[in-house]
This record gives sequence, C-alpha cells and structure tokens, in this order.
Amino acid sequence: MVKTTDVLLVGAGAMSATLGSMLKQLDPLVSITMVERLDKPLQESSDGWNNAGTGHAAYCELNYTPLQEDGSVNVDRAYGINARYEVSLQYWSHLVKLGALPSPENFINPVPHISFVWGKDNVDFLRKRQQALIGHPMFAAMEFSDDSKVLNEWMPLVMQGRDPDQKMAATRVAYGTDVNFSAVSRGMIEHLQSQDDFELLLNHAVKDLKQQDDGRWNVTIKNEKQNTISTINAAFVFIGAGGAALQLLQKAGIAKGYGGFPVSGQFLVCKKAELVEQHLAKVYGKASAGSPPMSVPHLDTRIIDGEKALLFGPFAGFTTKFLKHGSAWDLFLSIKADNIWPMIKVGINNFDLIRYLVKQAFQTPRSRINALREYLPEARDQDWTLHTAGQRVQIIKKCPKHGGKIEFGTEVIHTSDGTLAGLLGASPGASILVPIILEIVEQCFTEQLATKEWQERITKIIPSYGISIVSHKDLFMSIRNDTLSTLKLS
Repeated sequence: MVKTTDVLLVGAGAMSATLGSMLKQLDPLVSITMVERLDKPLQESSDGWNNAGTGHAAYCELNYTPLQEDGSVNVDRAYGINARYEVSLQYWSHLVKLGALPSPENFINPVPHISFVWGKDNVDFLRKRQQALIGHPMFAAMEFSDDSKVLNEWMPLVMQGRDPDQKMAATRVAYGTDVNFSAVSRGMIEHLQSQDDFELLLNHAVKDLKQQDDGRWNVTIKNEKQNTISTINAAFVFIGAGGAALQLLQKAGIAKGYGGFPVSGQFLVCKKAELVEQHLAKVYGKASAGSPPMSVPHLDTRIIDGEKALLFGPFAGFTTKFLKHGSAWDLFLSIKADNIWPMIKVGINNFDLIRYLVKQAFQTPRSRINALREYLPEARDQDWTLHTAGQRVQIIKKCPKHGGKIEFGTEVIHTSDGTLAGLLGASPGASILVPIILEIVEQCFTEQLATKEWQERITKIIPSYGISIVSHKDLFMSIRNDTLSTLKLS
C-alpha cells in the first residue's frame, strides 16, 4: 500500500516543524506527513537541553564583528544576523497572535546578552565595537561599561571573587533572549495536528527514496516497532533529520562531494537555586586563539519548561555518531568515493581544529572547572554536572583551491526541480531558523510564491518580507516594537 501526500517532512525537529507550519499558513489545503525515527518528536538538537538556547542576534557574539587590519570593526555581518533574527521573531509573533503558539514565556524569555572581556586590548576592542554598532537602531540599546560597580549590577555572580583592579569591560543588551526550541517547535507541531491533512508518524525511519518519472518521490519507510515496510509517495520532500540528513541526501543523489565531520557538544550545568537566582544573562567571551567559531565560551541562564538553570561551555568531543541517538557507524557509512578526498584534505589542512578537538576530548573534570572559573572565579566542583548536548555534523565539501574545506554554518541543498531539499551543517539557531525556511520556500515553491495569494499571505506572516530592514530603519523600528511587545520581551 502506498500513501500519498503533498509534503513529506523527514525528522520531527525545529526545521521540519517550522516548514510544515509555514506551508500550512501559505496553503491551508496542503497535505503534510511528518516522519520521525524516535518515539517522540524533538529529541535531538531541538531538545531544550541539547542546545544553548541563545536567540543569536549578534548582541554578544564577538566573532561576528572582526577587527580589521586598519583598526576598524566590521559590523556588516552583525547587522545581517540581527536582521535575520528579527525575521524569526516576526514569525513567532504571527503565530502567537494566531493562537498557534502558547503564551510567549513558555518558549522565549528576555535574558540580557552580555559580552565580557578582560585585558587592555580586549577592553579597547569592545569599546570600539559598541561605538561601531550603536549607530544603527538595531544596536542603539547596547550599553558599555568598564566600571566594576556597573558590571557587578549586570552580572554579580561573574564578579564575585574577581580582582577589582583587573582591566575588564562588558556590553549589554537587556532584551536579548533565551529560546526553548523544543517548546516553540512542540507548539507548532501541536497546531499542525489540529489542522486537516496532517499526520505525524513516530517510530518510522526512512530507509530509501527514489524519484519517479513524474517527478514525485517514493520514500521507503520502516515502522521500527512493528518491523513493517511501507511507501509514501510525495510531491515534495524535506530532509530535516539533523546529522542523518547527509546519508539520506546521498541516497537521493544530491549530496555528491559532501562529507560530514561529527562533533559532540558538552556543557556544565548548575541547577542550585541560590546560584541560579544570582545570574540573569548570557555572558559571551572571546574564543581562544586557533579555536573554531563554535568554541566561544559562554555562561548562560537557561529557562526550560519553567525550570531555570545555568549552563557553561561548550566543550567539544569527537564521536563517529551523526545523531545523539545515532549509530557509531554513521561516519563510516557516509564515506563515498566522491567525498573521501575532500575529507582527507580537510584533515590535512585543518591541523589546528584537529588539535583543538583532541585537546577537548581529553579534558578532565578539573580542566573544565578551571575554564568555568575564568567566568565564575568562585565556582565549586560539586555545584556543576556535565551534560552531553546534541550532535553537530559540520559540512565538508570540495574546494578547487584546497581540495576540501570545512564549513561551520548551515547550508540548504535541493534538487534542480525543487522537489526535494535538505539541510546540512550545524543546527540553526534563532537567527537563521525562519530565514532558512523562507529560502526553501523561495527555491522549491517558486510558482506558488509568485501568485497573488501567496504574496499576500507571506507579507502578512513576515511584514518585512522582501525588504531590507537594515536599510529601512523606520520599518525596522516598527517591526521591533511589535515583536518585543507581542513576545513580552520589552
């Protein structure tokens, strides 16, 4: 028996939930089937404890504003990231107004975003960065201080036990956010389940997929509980299966030359109430020289299903699994004739990364606590436990210049006819989650998006759609005031 659907979503994570939700907004008559290998949705990188939950807006992430050779600070990337973050906020605001998401405090909370540095050169850079950013309304609310009294008000736990004569400074944006991706995605899935022509199939794993002569896809599905095989025939397939997406895209024939480099993430977690209540911020520092972008240390307030905690990291490790609940054979099964050379070249050309991962893999509990004490000088071992978070599978692909290169971002790839798309790379944060979904809609639903109906609906969903809110400052302020109010972030 063959089941027929308009859209098949592989993986019940944040990306599939968002794409399914948006497609239902654009076309209420579309039929959607979502399949998930595990017995619950949102168990991989989208789970609240499997990511840092930062609403990345470039407020506190110093690597988004590099210092140039002429001494200036390049803010272009920060503006672009902040604008994309605002797109995600617009979509969540739309769903809240629609009643398709719960009250905002259940999935997003205001948590100040702070950049904290020490040492004269770093303090000078932070001051220069703030001055470069505040010229745009996006960052006008960013405060700078090198006064220890002010810093103690912003982050008292961080300042305890610190030498008051140490040269240090911080910037702060009060309406930064902590996002529970599991909660926001669960809200979307529950709303989809209340709609016609939506089905969620748990304990179902995709084993194969082949495109038919009519352009549709026959996808072979295994019911892991009943040990039965069935087929789903879909007009469009989205593979949002986290690290497992690479192998499925290889089966679909559109990931030639792509490889994957798995990296496990770990955090120290503290749930001791007397400490948790003293810290309300996401405090980001600077990555060590030679470390990859994903290694920027940060001390975060997390709010997950009403429970507050502190999180510090990340610490990296190496595993051959592509998913937290995956197989140790994942990496080996992904190696093909077309990607083995780029993978070898990446290993040869990225010695600093390999050295970093080896060093991280052999870290001891003592070395992790010592790293924490750079941010919390009075941290005690017994107050913190080690938690293993979700898996990252960094993209490796062919590069004419070097033979192969590793990418630390997220990339969408799709068939030339737009009938299948997938996501590769690091798990997307708040700043790019909804923009990536819009990219998929633009690339794979081109004809529908050109219609008057879809154009009217998409501008209702995303008021800034098609307009640069970096350039249109008045529009940006109008939208920001609305999202801050709707999501209770003011």
